[in-house]
Amino acid sequence: MKRLGLAALLAAAALALLPATARADVTYPDPLPLTGRQIVHDPTVHQLENGQYVAYSTGGIIGARLSTDLHRWDDAGNAFATPPSWWYDYNSTADPWAPDLTYRDGRYWLYYAVSSWGTNRSAIGVATSPTGLPGTWTDHGKAFTSEKTDAWNAIDPAVIHADGKLWMAFGSYWTGIRMVELDRRTGKALPDAPVHHLATRPDAPYAVEGASILRHGAHYYLFASYDACCAGVNSTYKIRVGRSTSVTGPYVDSTGKPMLEGGGDLFLASHGRYIGPGGESTFRTHGKTWLAYHYYDATDNGTPKLGLNKLSWTGRGWPELL
Repeated sequence: MKRLGLAALLAAAALALLPATARADVTYPDPLPLTGRQIVHDPTVHQLENGQYVAYSTGGIIGARLSTDLHRWDDAGNAFATPPSWWYDYNSTADPWAPDLTYRDGRYWLYYAVSSWGTNRSAIGVATSPTGLPGTWTDHGKAFTSEKTDAWNAIDPAVIHADGKLWMAFGSYWTGIRMVELDRRTGKALPDAPVHHLATRPDAPYAVEGASILRHGAHYYLFASYDACCAGVNSTYKIRVGRSTSVTGPYVDSTGKPMLEGGGDLFLASHGRYIGPGGESTFRTHGKTWLAYHYYDATDNGTPKLGLNKLSWTGRGWPELL
């Protein structure tokens, strides 16, 4: 996600001095080989009812890529032909970030954020579509907002259905990852709904963002991006994970350290040409669960590209990449 600029870059050096949490000496698998239009940032991937895969992502627009096999991706234009007018209230170029795509009640739901660099005056919007294809979306305005007086930042949405209720994780810096309950009918935050706290870092600038939550067995798994994105090959992004038996937490890593105290197993980090992986989401297809994320390609001037890996599970119920 677009971030704090100079503050984030300065913080990256300080964050490197923090003690590692639940760190393991691992070798990370390379992502699935892809062809076609691979340039994405903060991807959300879904298999549509027509059998195609769509990937929506950040990039000055909510850009769309389509695939029939997960290997070759083609440019499919933008989610919206014209930006909704209210986006300009949050930045002068109507630049949306970090979309999240889900399907429920016979419709596709697209959540996204509008904000500007370095501020938490932000909004998460919601749109619906009968097909999920670009150009078919109807925008319904703001689902949740934050102001400079809030201790959180309303960007990077991730929606999950749990225990008969609809929830949205969100957050970036400003004390990390939060969660709020949504109205199933409107897809917007319930009036006066409490804001739950899921994950943070011990010190400012609390560089945790880009949450994604996955249910497996008796647990909910919270994936989050740590450290600094958006600096090409100098990005320090990495993905950590914790789990909870309740969607609202508390989430802990495999050592039992709470994610509210800086915990989180290191799940995916830079390796080889794949620098700063993050902005992750998960999706299921043909009985398999996949992790979608972006990385910065060290062999292509740090261009952000789509990464896809299958998820598997250890005997102790923790996710691992294939």
